[in-house]
Amino acid sequence: MSGNTPTQSAELYRQIFEVDKRGAAILEDLVKRFSKPASVTGGIDAVLKTYLHMGEHNVVQHIVNQINRANGVSDPNQEQEQ
Repeated sequence: MSGNTPTQSAELYRQIFEVDKRGAAILEDLVKRFSKPASVTGGIDAVLKTYLHMGEHNVVQHIVNQINRANGVSDPNQEQEQ
């Protein structure tokens, strides 16, 4: 994907994870596995677990953001940064 524009890359994500039923099933599995809430008990261990969960969640969120971009949905986080 290194030679693709951001729009072309977003379209690839959409084709794989939304249009292709196999990719959609994989994305659903990734969301179930890696989109976990923050840990609120356990002191420093809870903080470390929350950081781990957020890192995992960010990968899934990137895939979703790419699909949204290909579908013409703007990323609200990107608008705030500009």
